[in-house]
Amino acid sequence: MGKIFKDNASIERTAYMNWRTRQDQPIYDMLIIADGYMKAAIMLGKNCLEDNRDKKADIVVFPMLFSANHAIELYLKAINWSLNILLNKNEIFCGGHDIRQIWNIVKKRISEFEIDKNKRKQFKDKTKKLEDYISELYEKIDKEHNAHVKIKNMDFSRYPLNSDNEEHFYIENKKNEVVDLEMFVEIFEKIYYNLSCLAKHYEEIAMFVPE
Repeated sequence: MGKIFKDNASIERTAYMNWRTRQDQPIYDMLIIADGYMKAAIMLGKNCLEDNRDKKADIVVFPMLFSANHAIELYLKAINWSLNILLNKNEIFCGGHDIRQIWNIVKKRISEFEIDKNKRKQFKDKTKKLEDYISELYEKIDKEHNAHVKIKNMDFSRYPLNSDNEEHFYIENKKNEVVDLEMFVEIFEKIYYNLSCLAKHYEEIAMFVPE
């Protein structure tokens, strides 16, 4: 049996894990990985839209949601880290996987950094789709037994049970829990464009801050 971590005879059939990354630039590298997760989520969604006769979307939806949410987490942590540098805070980024919590911290940092009201409004406008998605997502995962948990780890797309061995919403509910594939692709393409642009913008500014 052959090995995976090796060159293929064709460059087009080889993935170079460190071709886009840069040493000693961790925020930049976070954005590279975030781009990968978001592109993977959108590509899977488009693949299902092209042909879902085998109903693969019913299982592929889990890595789609995981990848999209993890991309959001990485973008937000990168923005958080960049803003902490720009605000001269002795922090890197908030830990955990609760994207609502991370998002709230990012909004707080934006209010601290962007003194110009118009720039704050621009940020708010560009993240409107993200805000709406996070609100919709947490309407699902903030239900019943999960409501008392302060930190959400996005485990619903990774495991059928939470850390207390309780079923996630889509198993607990006897009615169908569904995802509109067309809306998934449309919304995440917009979130991807705006969030990646914002993250790269603040990373570039933070790079010029002297140590």
